[in-house]
Amino acid sequence: MSTNFARRLSSVQPSATLAISQRAAELRAQGVDVISFGVGEPDFETPLHIREAAKAATDKGSSHYTAVRGMPKLRDAICLDSKKRRGGQTHSPAEVVVSVGAKHALFNLALALYDEGDEVIIPAPYWVSYPEQVRLVGAVPVIVETSDESGFRMTPEALEKAITKKTRALILCTPSNPTGSAYSAKELEALAEVARRHNFWIITDEIYAQLVYGGFEQKSILEVAPDLRERIIIVDGVSKTYAMTGWRIGWILGPKAVATACDTIQGQSTTNPTAVAQFAAIAALEGPTTELVGMRKTFDERRHAMVEGLRSECGFSCRMPEGAFYAFPSVKSLIGKKAGDVVLSDDIAVAKYLLETGRVAVVPGTPFGAPGYVRLSYATNVTLIREGISRIREATAALR
Repeated sequence: MSTNFARRLSSVQPSATLAISQRAAELRAQGVDVISFGVGEPDFETPLHIREAAKAATDKGSSHYTAVRGMPKLRDAICLDSKKRRGGQTHSPAEVVVSVGAKHALFNLALALYDEGDEVIIPAPYWVSYPEQVRLVGAVPVIVETSDESGFRMTPEALEKAITKKTRALILCTPSNPTGSAYSAKELEALAEVARRHNFWIITDEIYAQLVYGGFEQKSILEVAPDLRERIIIVDGVSKTYAMTGWRIGWILGPKAVATACDTIQGQSTTNPTAVAQFAAIAALEGPTTELVGMRKTFDERRHAMVEGLRSECGFSCRMPEGAFYAFPSVKSLIGKKAGDVVLSDDIAVAKYLLETGRVAVVPGTPFGAPGYVRLSYATNVTLIREGISRIREATAALR
């Protein structure tokens, strides 16, 4: 049989974060002690009341198909939760589609909204899957560069410059993966003012919206620009906030026509998300928030330990992120240095060196559209963060 694959596959790159994690796992299997700052996944257990709800659902025989777009009770819970968190802005259950994680929700949107040749504006640094999903459906990612000095936030002037007659959508992520940067209400309003003069979808990935620190006031663009409601699509889920990455429950909230389109696509792909996981998500949204407050406090402590360690011990330039659980330091000072006969030519080489020599897994910035940087997840305990920082310091001190 021919081994030729569909042409669309040639435009897609493997996930850099998963590749790093795989290599770290291989080293661990060989008995190497590796500290991983790679994958963005909370190290907390899913709260007990959520796990108990899943067990109870299983015991009651909840193992059958549900509605493709998710159980009505879950969609009701999503609408209520969103109204509470987004300044009273409301959606109906008909405007919700529950998918197999937020990544699946984004992929449904790519299939539903982008035609070949359409342009999708994506600020860099960006989550690695945004441009790849755009390319996979034949559309064109238009990357807007940002800077460390601007807090890795896109300016309204840069957005205006990127818009053409082919612009189909803008993808925002706030707080951001990989930088942890978040847009203030004023900054979102400035972007919305540009959007009002044009006609494109605004897709806002708010999967980290409840993980903000230091008094930062998280806002959705839907709150600051409700007049754009019929063009705004929110992507959210339980993975990060509730330590439920493996449960694979995410969703969109948006105009009814968009939800209907995603429902149709999902009906011909995965059908419904796992029934038991949907019961767990209901318990997450309707249950107590005490553990969430505790997790957020712990993340904040880790944020300071990671960033301050990178600055003071490793000598890296690293801004303090407003949210999520990532630090995004510059490693430009290491590029060009030597490890034996090997020259660290770029951030990818730096990440490989830190993994193979320092036994610390970080993700290079190039796949995020930010050469010269690396991403470190601080979704691990402070003891490991400090040990990892120490290993990075020792490994970089050996460079010449």
